[in-house]
Amino acid sequence: MRLIEVNDRQLARDFLEVPRILYRDDPYWVCIPDPEINAIFDAGTNPFFGHGEAVRWVLQDDHGRLCGRVAAFVNRNKAFTFQQPTGGMGFFECIDNREAAFALFDACKEWLEQRKIEAMDGPVNFGENDNYWGLLVEGFMHPGIGMNYHFPYYKQLFEEYGFQPYYEQITNHLDMTKPFPDRFWKIAEWVMRKPGLRFEHFRLKEADRYIRDLKTVYDQAWVFHENFTPIEPEFLKQSLKKAKVFLEEKFIWFVYVNDEPAAFFIMLPDINQIFRKLHGRLDAWGKLKFFYYFKTRTITRARITIMGVAPQFQRMGLESGIFWHLDKIMKQRPWYTELELSWVGDFNLKMRSLHESVGGVFAKKHITYRKLFRQGDGSQRSSFIPLDTKEKITGNRSE
Repeated sequence: MRLIEVNDRQLARDFLEVPRILYRDDPYWVCIPDPEINAIFDAGTNPFFGHGEAVRWVLQDDHGRLCGRVAAFVNRNKAFTFQQPTGGMGFFECIDNREAAFALFDACKEWLEQRKIEAMDGPVNFGENDNYWGLLVEGFMHPGIGMNYHFPYYKQLFEEYGFQPYYEQITNHLDMTKPFPDRFWKIAEWVMRKPGLRFEHFRLKEADRYIRDLKTVYDQAWVFHENFTPIEPEFLKQSLKKAKVFLEEKFIWFVYVNDEPAAFFIMLPDINQIFRKLHGRLDAWGKLKFFYYFKTRTITRARITIMGVAPQFQRMGLESGIFWHLDKIMKQRPWYTELELSWVGDFNLKMRSLHESVGGVFAKKHITYRKLFRQGDGSQRSSFIPLDTKEKITGNRSE
């Protein structure tokens, strides 16, 4: 076998080709668009290169045929906030062969060790964790936009190498042809009567304001997450630019309490239902086909990618108010029959409870693994988000 670092255009094309070769007969796999992968590894596009670096490899078998790929990353803003300096690996694809997989894992480990890193998480992305994060271990079905899809045998390869679960990520599906539980609507109606609340959907013409408001809420809501780092406005701008052609303004909501940003909710049409027809290619012909399928209502699913409530406004039922508005929007779009609620870590008990309250049904499980490089270091698990974050912020333990 021959491991080759990606350092020219042909090898970059080979990196894109590996999953097309491996998954060619898989009925569920969806090829990530080539431009999206290229942008992740483009220092001129991905703002994470401003405080990090990344590398890619492809693997050839003894006959020169592509049989694997992988990438390694260092996000210096986060790497040194853990118990030990921790980097990442991702975009792993490989034949069912222990020697091949271990060669790819070893390449990541050695590259990271050269940068004083002592552990690696994987599979992860060189970006925020809303996209391409975690190894699929249950629910080998259609992946939602931005969600990883893998072969079942990957789990054994990871664990035989010494990766251990750091946290589990649950995805639930919500059948939009069924009504929400009555109890949920009673809460929503109570919330909607509260004074000082304002719900509004996103508008592209005011994108800069909403980006500021999202950052305000995010940096408060995520502060109790392990190894929190503030979200980068440039990342939000790049994400919006990427989604601009297909997002629905009324799928993105903001909540204000006495004009103060209090909560946000982001849902995107599941364009994987179109991408599966394009095989990752978005050339001129591919773009024409994309817009044809988009206009002809090929998309029947949407993915809730992220939502957050600032701690001081938690337990006000704002999430119920958002879904109250969203239900009206979805009734105007009856061709949407399913929502994917993804993903929620086992460390986030409050969000898991919300998924259950709206009638979400288990669909998929991903695991983010951690590999500690030094023998005898044991294992680690992500810490839980405290349930009393509102009290921690306000100092008030009354409801």
